[in-house]
Amino acid sequence: MMNKLEFTAGDFVVYPAHGVGRVEGIETHHIAGQTVTLYAITFEKERMTLKVPVGKAKDSGLRRLSSKDRIKVALDTLQGRSRARRAMWSRRAQEYEAKINSGDPVSIAEVVRDLYRGSDQPDQSYSERQIYQAALERLARELAAVEKIDEGKATERLEAVLTKTAA
Repeated sequence: MMNKLEFTAGDFVVYPAHGVGRVEGIETHHIAGQTVTLYAITFEKERMTLKVPVGKAKDSGLRRLSSKDRIKVALDTLQGRSRARRAMWSRRAQEYEAKINSGDPVSIAEVVRDLYRGSDQPDQSYSERQIYQAALERLARELAAVEKIDEGKATERLEAVLTKTAA
């Protein structure tokens, strides 16, 4: 049974738990008497290659880059009001991690917005900063890939939106 290939070598894709990667190729392996077709996806920043069975790609959440419209919704989300709840940090941290690992740019933007601290605001704890950085980096990578700009420029653009909003 051959599954239709949704992605080809060179495509940028988003894998929920790792963010933006590039399909390096499609490989066929013989495992336990079965023939398995896999997408080989590299994540440059992590120096990692992930192999996802073509048949399981959709279930794993593997997807194309977001549309410019979806990215615009994410940028608009950054400008919204922070919805930081007063729940215990451990519970909020779990929710933030889940949003980041959902791979959805709008959910990730919510995390960035909720954890952003302007220069006039109190400092974040180490774990808040870690989660904020992870979310910001994940969002910047997808913005960079969609807009065809480098990640540094994408991060600057996101931070500009955040500082404008905080002002």
